[in-house]
Amino acid sequence: MSSNKPLAIVTRKLPDVIETRMMELFDVRLNVEDMPLSSEQLVEAVKTADVLVPTVTDRIDARILSQSNANLRLIANFGNGVDHIDLASARERGITVTNTPGVLTEDTADMTMALILAVARRLAEGERLMRSGDWKGWSPTSMLGHRIGGKRLGIIGMGQIGQAVARRARGFGLSIHYHNRNKVHPEIEAELEATYWESLDQMVARMDVISVNCPHTPATYHLLSPRRLDLVQPHAYLVNTSRGEVIDENALTRLLRAGRVAGAGLDVFEHEPAVNPKLMELDNVVLLPHMASATLESRIEMGEKVIINIKTFADGHVPPDRVLPGQYM
Repeated sequence: MSSNKPLAIVTRKLPDVIETRMMELFDVRLNVEDMPLSSEQLVEAVKTADVLVPTVTDRIDARILSQSNANLRLIANFGNGVDHIDLASARERGITVTNTPGVLTEDTADMTMALILAVARRLAEGERLMRSGDWKGWSPTSMLGHRIGGKRLGIIGMGQIGQAVARRARGFGLSIHYHNRNKVHPEIEAELEATYWESLDQMVARMDVISVNCPHTPATYHLLSPRRLDLVQPHAYLVNTSRGEVIDENALTRLLRAGRVAGAGLDVFEHEPAVNPKLMELDNVVLLPHMASATLESRIEMGEKVIINIKTFADGHVPPDRVLPGQYM
């Protein structure tokens, strides 16, 4: 990669302030129309770019990377998750991959908490009722939901986002339980008054609310499988602001339709932007268009991290947000 204004190809529209700064620092090709690139367009991009700046909507697989030009040495992902990038193929070709960790934590945790409240208190159903014009006024038994105070929250994935969710949930009176590859530091456990479950099966079978906050990796694909979802209590709610692939969406839909799970709040989907039509028919589900991190502040901070990673790498240094081998595997 040339240290003199590397050619960076950006696959989606970014905030104006970020695009302007990138134009000042690098030789940049922007996606003004903001339409996702096709596989053929991604191939053309890797054949040309010194730096590729993709997002979660771009599938950077081995086939695409196999056609990359020798000058492509950095994939500066605009986002935290890198499950859409074939990291093994990138390493084989000597391509460094970076992401934008940390900046999405608070916004995603906010949305997780919002979904927990929305599902338990039937906010989306109430809003639809008001817009329909069918509301007949208050009554003692109308639109009854459930309070969340005093309930057990099981967090799957106790990283930065999981811990931020736990801090918010404690303020609402939920007791905190979690499953993670490893126990968190004792000081964090003490702060959050969190109970660790080594067995995910045992945890999900005992929770009132389950929040999915782990990354999508080969190890977490369908982590909530049909067998494991069948362990969830019928009165429990499930919220996912991580990746849709962590849950078997068809199995969850069947359980929700049958009343075997009380409700779900979903910001991500297994085959997005496609969503199971049967899932969309259910009143006990709150569906959002992958917007947990969608604040202007987070998008700008993400862009700033991308710029720092590119500039640091172009200057011959290790970028601060380099994805380490095995980190997401």
